[in-house]
Amino acid sequence: MKQILDDVHSQLNATRVAQVCRPRTLVELQATVRRAAVAGRRISVAGGRHAMGGQQFAADSVHIDMRGLDKVLKADPLLGLLQIEAGAMWPRIIEATHAMDASSQNRWGIRQKQTGVDDVTLGGSIAANAHGRGLAMQPLGHDIEDLTLVDARGDVVFCSRSHNPELFSLAIGGYGLFGIVYAATLRLCPRLLVRRVVDVLDLDDAVNAVFRRADEGCVYGDFQFAIDAHDDHFLRRGVLACYEPAEVSGVREDAAADLAPDTWLELLRLAHDDKKAAFAQYARHYLGTHGKLYGSDTMQLSTYIPSYADFLASRQAGEDASKETLVIGEHYVPRHRLLAFMQQARNVLRVFGTEVIYGTIRSILRDTTSYLPWAKDDFACVVFNLRTSHDTAGLTRTADTFRALIDAATELGGSFFLTYHRHASAAQVRRCYPRFGAWLAKKLEHDPDELFVSTWYTHYRDAFAHAFPGALAREGASA
Repeated sequence: MKQILDDVHSQLNATRVAQVCRPRTLVELQATVRRAAVAGRRISVAGGRHAMGGQQFAADSVHIDMRGLDKVLKADPLLGLLQIEAGAMWPRIIEATHAMDASSQNRWGIRQKQTGVDDVTLGGSIAANAHGRGLAMQPLGHDIEDLTLVDARGDVVFCSRSHNPELFSLAIGGYGLFGIVYAATLRLCPRLLVRRVVDVLDLDDAVNAVFRRADEGCVYGDFQFAIDAHDDHFLRRGVLACYEPAEVSGVREDAAADLAPDTWLELLRLAHDDKKAAFAQYARHYLGTHGKLYGSDTMQLSTYIPSYADFLASRQAGEDASKETLVIGEHYVPRHRLLAFMQQARNVLRVFGTEVIYGTIRSILRDTTSYLPWAKDDFACVVFNLRTSHDTAGLTRTADTFRALIDAATELGGSFFLTYHRHASAAQVRRCYPRFGAWLAKKLEHDPDELFVSTWYTHYRDAFAHAFPGALAREGASA
C-alpha cells in the first residue's frame, strides 16, 4: 500500500513510496531486499527520519523502516564492545551499555552521538557518519569496530578495517547506498562523571578558551552563539559549555543535562519573537548549571520537541500563512579561519535577511575512516538552523543563503555536510568533495543495478552527469 513519508525536522521531503516494510529479524530483512530486487523495485531505508536532504526516501521505492531491529547481539564488558542491531536508537544503546555493568567492574558508555535529537538509529548515524560534542574526536565512524551489512543480493556481508576494508569505509558515511547496515559493533569508552564548566564570552576569546579547556582535561564542549542579526553580538557572543572529568566518588549525577521541553518551547518562541531575550534566557540557564555533575553518556541526550512543527503552525496567522520549519546546514572551516568565516556568515545572513533560530560551533578531528569524509581536516563545525517559510520566496532565500555560506567556507579551505539539503551545486560538491565522482563510481561497482537509492543520491548523480559529462568514468577508473 502506497504511503507518503516525510522527514521529521524540515518537512520538505514528502515522498510517495510503494510500500513500507518493517522487518524484525535479519531473515526478514534479507527477504525484503530479495523480493524488491526480483520485482524490479528500488529500496530506500530510514530509521528516525531526521535527515533533511532526501537521504532516506525515494519515490515509488520499497521503504524499509529499520526501527524494529534493535536487539543487543553481543556485549563484551572486558573489551568495551557492544554489537547491536542498527535500528536501535541512542537511548536504547545507552541502556544496553549500562546493562553491561552487572557483569563487569568496568562502567562503559558511548563516546559520542549526534546532538539535538535522540530518536535516530545507529544505522542512520553511521550512514551520515555523525558527530557529537567531543573536543578531540573523529566522527562516529572511528567508534565502529565492525559492520554487518545486507547487500544488493540480500546476502550478509561482514566488514571491518581488516576484512572488506573498502566496503567498510564506503558504508560509513555512505548515506545508505552501499548496503543496509543490519548491525554494528560500537567501541565504548569508560563512563565518567563530568562537571559542566560554563562561560559567556566573545568568540575570539572562546577559541582560546576551548584549547585551554581541552588542555585542562575537558572532553566535550560546544559554543552556542547569539542569533539576533540586529545586535552587535550576532554570531560573536555565546555560551561555551565544556565538560571535565570530575574526580569525586559517592556523588549522584544531577538532573538531565538538557532543558525541559516547556523551557525549550519558550526559548523557541523567543528565538522567533525576541532573539536577544532568547539568548539572555539561554545564557542564564547554563550559567545556573555551572559546576553540575552529569554522566558522560547521558549528558549527550537531548530534548527534542516532536510537536515543534505544530507549535510553529499554531503561531501562523490566517489560512493563507505559509508553513514554516527549520532547515539545518553545517559548515566546516580550519580552526584558525573560524573568525573569518563567522564574519562572512554575518554578512551573508544579513544580506539575505535570513533568520537564524539556533546555532552552535563544535570541533572535529580529521576523519581517517570514511571513503568520502566530510571531516577532511581538523575543523571547526558551524551549525545553522534557518527559519524557512515553505513558499517560493522562503525556500529560495534559504537555498541562496546556504549556497553563499558554502562558498564562504570553501574559500577558507573548508567544506559542508552533504545531506542536510540539496541546495549545493554540483560544482560546490565537487570542490568540497574531490572524490565524489570516484565515490559515485564505487556505488555502481557495489550496486550496479542501483537497488539502494534515495532522492538525494539521484539528484547529485544526475547533476554530476550533466555538469561533468564523462567525469564519472574517468574518476571511477582512477579510484
